Amino acid sequence: MASSPSRPPVSLAARSPQFSGTELAQGLAPPRQFAEASFENYRPDAEYPSQAEAVEILRTFAGSWSAPSRGGGLFSRKKKLPETRPGIYLDGGFGVGKTHLLAALWHAAPGPRKYFGTFIEYTALVGALGYAKTVELLTGSTLLCIDEFELDDPGDTMMMTRLLTELVSTGSRLAATSNTPPNALGEGRFAAADFLREIHALSGNFDTLRIDGTDYRRRTLEGHATTQDDAGYASRIERAAADGETVSDDSFDAIIAHLATVHPSRYIGLIEGIDRIGISGVHATESQAEALRLVAFIDRVYDAQIPIVASGVPLDEVFGGDMLSGGYRKKYLRSMSRMMALTAAD
Repeated sequence: MASSPSRPPVSLAARSPQFSGTELAQGLAPPRQFAEASFENYRPDAEYPSQAEAVEILRTFAGSWSAPSRGGGLFSRKKKLPETRPGIYLDGGFGVGKTHLLAALWHAAPGPRKYFGTFIEYTALVGALGYAKTVELLTGSTLLCIDEFELDDPGDTMMMTRLLTELVSTGSRLAATSNTPPNALGEGRFAAADFLREIHALSGNFDTLRIDGTDYRRRTLEGHATTQDDAGYASRIERAAADGETVSDDSFDAIIAHLATVHPSRYIGLIEGIDRIGISGVHATESQAEALRLVAFIDRVYDAQIPIVASGVPLDEVFGGDMLSGGYRKKYLRSMSRMMALTAAD
């Protein structure tokens, strides 16, 4: 059998993806790795009963489109007669399966008009279409899923509050996962007080569901992200190209510089069609802006499940200075876990 022809590596730093508002809207669906996510194939950790409980609560929520309303609260620990509010908020540490459950809910919800995206993707949609046209586009949808709901930028948070409040008033339901600064909120914990302060107009529409557990990626991975010496890196890139893969090859500095020129909502376009990503000369950064852009990029790479080959400092050691003790600690730890998984894939 003839081998695939070798393809020369491409450069992500040479790509400048552009998306229209319509294209952004069409992309609002669960990422590839969650295309088949369901409540049935979620694997709760027996040591954390809240995970199995979350499945049953979300099943109830998924069935509530046809269930009559009976008033009262939902999702308290002593729940007896569950009742659905328009929104549900999944709170928990990274790696406990929140995105899997969010995608499972999206698949279980009636369609055809339902949307799934990150907080950044929704704010980018508003930026591309304008507020009024975004409301017009999303009105009538059965469910909006917001992964990684951000509480970092007050302007974006309040804009999303206004948008989601309008959509709830027209009958849409909401589901979100939280990504809140842990130093203010406690490690991996969503604080109702901050929720009420930051998105007060929405708070009455959401029930908060706490999901405890440990990072499932850490159950099989230990140590640090895999790194290669220069010769090993070059050999792996060459072998991938010889195998017919579409592989990228960029320096860490080139990637970091280029990410500053591309809106995070377009990072998915940087990696479109790529089978393996090469990043050489990785080193630590003490720039918060650079670090947060890298986190957003790694999130998209992880969603697409594209392996990374890297040389230099292990990728999980790039967050320098006091970043891991600051307000974005939770984001960085999640990204470090994902970097370990992506560099271990081969």
